[in-house]
Amino acid sequence: MPRGLIFHPPGTFEDVASKEALTKNITKIYTGIGLPAFYVAVNFIKLSNEDVWVGGERTIQNPFIRIVAEHVAVRIENDDLAYKRTADAFEKASKPHISDKGYDWEFHVDETERRLWHDSSSVWE
Repeated sequence: MPRGLIFHPPGTFEDVASKEALTKNITKIYTGIGLPAFYVAVNFIKLSNEDVWVGGERTIQNPFIRIVAEHVAVRIENDDLAYKRTADAFEKASKPHISDKGYDWEFHVDETERRLWHDSSSVWE
């Protein structure tokens, strides 16, 4: 189950429409490889300007957005081209919502070992 975490400062992603537009683009990444849309969860986490620091400095001049994608139900093939396709997909999905608005941003993808994942419907063996 992929989960996206969008860390953002005040003044960005303040309304439902902006959040919905980005989450639809992120969801398309995963439905495009065959996962059902209901697998994709995205959480917006607003951080105050006092909570975002880069290089030991507060980043209040230009909004800084960090996207973290956590993969459990899907894993990226250990291949440079597969990693590039994934990075390109995130850049394309994010561009109109983040970089086109002049925000600074970065993302990374974590892949969790499936054996270390549990949800309320899973049964431990």
